[in-house]
Amino acid sequence: MSDEVKCDKSPCDKFTAINELARRRGFFWNSYEIYGGAGGFVAYGPLGTRLKQNIENKLRELFVKQTGILEMESSVITPGKVFEASGHVDHFKEPMVECVKCNRRFRADHLLEEYAKISCVQAEKMTLKEVQAALEENGVTCPDCGGGFRAPQQFLTMFTTTIGPYSGATGYGRPEAAQGIFVEFNRLYSAAREKLPFGVIQIGHALRNEISPRQGLIRLREFTICDLEFFFDPEEPSCHLLKEVETEVLPMLLCDKREKDCEDITNFTVREALDKGVIHSEWQAFFMAMAKRLLTEIGVPAEKQRFIEKLPWEKAHYSSQSFDQEVLLDRYGWTEVSGHAHRTNFDLGCHMKASGTDMIVFKEYPNPVETEQLTVKPVLAKLGPVFKKDAGKVGELLAKADPKTVEAALKKDGFFMVEGFKVLSEQVQIAPQKVVVRGRHFVPHVVEPSFGSDRLFYVALEYAYGIKEDRVVMSFPRSIAPVQVGVYPLMSKDGLAEKAQEIRKRLAEAGFMVEYDEAGSIGRRYARADEAGIQLGITVDYESLTQDTVTIRDRDSWQQVRSEIKALPELLYSYFQRKINFEDLGTLVKC
Repeated sequence: MSDEVKCDKSPCDKFTAINELARRRGFFWNSYEIYGGAGGFVAYGPLGTRLKQNIENKLRELFVKQTGILEMESSVITPGKVFEASGHVDHFKEPMVECVKCNRRFRADHLLEEYAKISCVQAEKMTLKEVQAALEENGVTCPDCGGGFRAPQQFLTMFTTTIGPYSGATGYGRPEAAQGIFVEFNRLYSAAREKLPFGVIQIGHALRNEISPRQGLIRLREFTICDLEFFFDPEEPSCHLLKEVETEVLPMLLCDKREKDCEDITNFTVREALDKGVIHSEWQAFFMAMAKRLLTEIGVPAEKQRFIEKLPWEKAHYSSQSFDQEVLLDRYGWTEVSGHAHRTNFDLGCHMKASGTDMIVFKEYPNPVETEQLTVKPVLAKLGPVFKKDAGKVGELLAKADPKTVEAALKKDGFFMVEGFKVLSEQVQIAPQKVVVRGRHFVPHVVEPSFGSDRLFYVALEYAYGIKEDRVVMSFPRSIAPVQVGVYPLMSKDGLAEKAQEIRKRLAEAGFMVEYDEAGSIGRRYARADEAGIQLGITVDYESLTQDTVTIRDRDSWQQVRSEIKALPELLYSYFQRKINFEDLGTLVKC
């Protein structure tokens, strides 16, 4: 495949232009093309792999390095009982219709949104009967052949498999990475030295058996998800990092506006959003502010970002409050790139109940507290004659029972039932007792920011894409550029190529991502580099041989400076750390 630079003068939209460029230059393309392709799966080429890794490393820089979040990795294939316990088997379903002619299947809510102009908010509230009626009333037919549809049905969007040779050992390809964190909570809590709050991030592949993925990287069947679960004490919910983001402005579209089909944005600082009760959790507000910074750092201006509050019927089954971070895209409009949910203690509670494993933590008070509590005291002298050999068991059950529940039952009925044993009022005493409380037992609460790495990747491509003098320039922020430096000999003779290779080797050994190119004219090489998003180009010319200097070219401005070869590693390090600007790399050269 040729890497010849092509001018984009066609009327196609940016989405089409980016996908063409991505295939041609090796950012990404559809998987299994030689067999006709497979929808919802992509392969990342050399440039794409580096760009995607750089974006994921940006996540690690913000959350692992700067915030102190732990990182883990768990398996993609998950035993079925995990997702039965978490509620995914019951809730991870979408409405599907099948064409009566060509048998193609589609997500019904997507068809209603695209062809009947029914908003996704309305479509998500519909029952299957209402979906069918809306399709018929609006004359929506198969986009491929024009045929009608069979009755809608719910489709489980998790990939199902079996683990080992036993058909009864059901497993699922995980649709998220969060459950891999929740089921390992006890070990992770130990790794966090049994101190709250703490967070764990997992960046890895996930699988969703999408019914009809037709949006490129925006909707895939296999993708990389970045789930961060942050555990905290619900009675001590303060975020000690809040001061770092209090003044960050969050553009928000709230439920009251959405219910009126109004898209007016309200800007709140983080502090205002908390004080006014718009965001319920300080930790959730902190991570929303950090998500905005992340998108800014991969090239999305603040005015192209917003957070929408999820309506009650839109929220996931585990969430008490949810926001989606959205970015404005050329073809798809406002598109979700991250989700922010307050999951309470839902997940840990579900796995405790299903597995029988204790995930309750104990938090010791700084000073023990003496308090008076009601206690249930079995009267063994009265229990023995009645319950005989079971008297000890009944006594233990009563000692564990809730005093208020026992007291209420005795007052109402004159007896209390415990596991089939009828206990009378004279067989038990409810009395206050002074006790020393040394701490609390509770199940931690969780807030979760969740990012789609592939969507972030596409967003970075779209916001980097530009045309300058009929040439494509991919203006990635310098911290995520897939190649940092290109090294080019002006000519491939007279020792220039050898000198250029020495410089390439020196920079590579210094830790920079470097590409060497000596094919074609220097102008064509610059154009290829701009199209690949290479931040800086170093040209080795005849002056390099006599004075040990090179020309450094900036990808975006096309300006050039002259610098000493021996100073390059230190200068480039400072530049990519954002300590200096391009003009500080050397002496400006007139082009």
